[in-house]
Amino acid sequence: MMQAVMTTPGVIEYREVPVPEVGPDQIKVKMKKIGVCGSDIHVYHGKHPYTSYPVVQGHEVSAEVVEVGSNVQDFVPGDKVTIQPQVVCGKCYPCTHGMYNDCEVLKVMGFQTTGMASEYFVTEAAKALKLPDHMSYDHGAMIEPLAVAVHAVRRAGDMEGKQVLVLGGGPIGNLVAQTARAMGAKRVLLSELSAYRLETAHTCGIETVNPNERDLLEAIEDTFGSDRADYIFECVGINQTMDQAIRYARKGSTIMVVGVFGDLGTINMGFVQDHELTLKGSAMYRVEDYVKAIELVGDGKIEFDALITDHVPFTRYLDAYKLIDEQKDRAMKVIIDMEE
Repeated sequence: MMQAVMTTPGVIEYREVPVPEVGPDQIKVKMKKIGVCGSDIHVYHGKHPYTSYPVVQGHEVSAEVVEVGSNVQDFVPGDKVTIQPQVVCGKCYPCTHGMYNDCEVLKVMGFQTTGMASEYFVTEAAKALKLPDHMSYDHGAMIEPLAVAVHAVRRAGDMEGKQVLVLGGGPIGNLVAQTARAMGAKRVLLSELSAYRLETAHTCGIETVNPNERDLLEAIEDTFGSDRADYIFECVGINQTMDQAIRYARKGSTIMVVGVFGDLGTINMGFVQDHELTLKGSAMYRVEDYVKAIELVGDGKIEFDALITDHVPFTRYLDAYKLIDEQKDRAMKVIIDMEE
């Protein structure tokens, strides 16, 4: 089978490798779609702190089951699936207390261990989740980033009747805003500088503000009133938006850190202490987040098509990275088509 291997930053080689054998508790899948995310771009540029080369990428996926192991009962050939990309030890404190996404020796397919950028892939059946027959493979590959959003929203708390501010309108910020609304938020406001991403948010039915064109605090109070937001989600990963989250939070509110910070964060801890703010981090997801994500899509509460901006054939994998570099904010979600 063909496998795409990033040998060094910015270089991909296609290699013929054997199709893996299926163990008793495993399934073999034929890959259909792979999404490219911001962390993949860090690997492309050689700036991901926890990835070495060569590496096979691919962790946002949809696939078709083609073979199941002798002990597998929950899947049959022909099933549509997505796959959780975490590889965990199952023994550390987080793993034994229901928090395997925080495993002490966590590895993620496509970064610290082999990803799914190949024609076929074999995985433990326990890592796979069945997708509805009517769900497209494009949408199936979007379940992973949606699970990121679901996990963040759940960690924040009960959304019912709450007011939510989202800082950052990239794919994750957009999906956080959609998820908060779908899970009961009274009102959601998304802050973003990019005109294209603001337009995409409008397509998804999300209220927006461009802080370059309007004072952010004024927009927050016009939208939510003097009580401001109950929850603030930082979905960019830079000091500027983290500072906005802390500065414009009302006393006693909760800030969720969802964005991945490439540089050391510097925040006003005096403000955090004096205003009794709650800061929470959100990392990846767990199986229940995938289940909820699939449910939300099935209920028609999530808009994916507006986020999928480009398709690139598997044989031109590198073009996906180049396109994202060139298009910047206009390349919201690029999908690798495994079959041309």
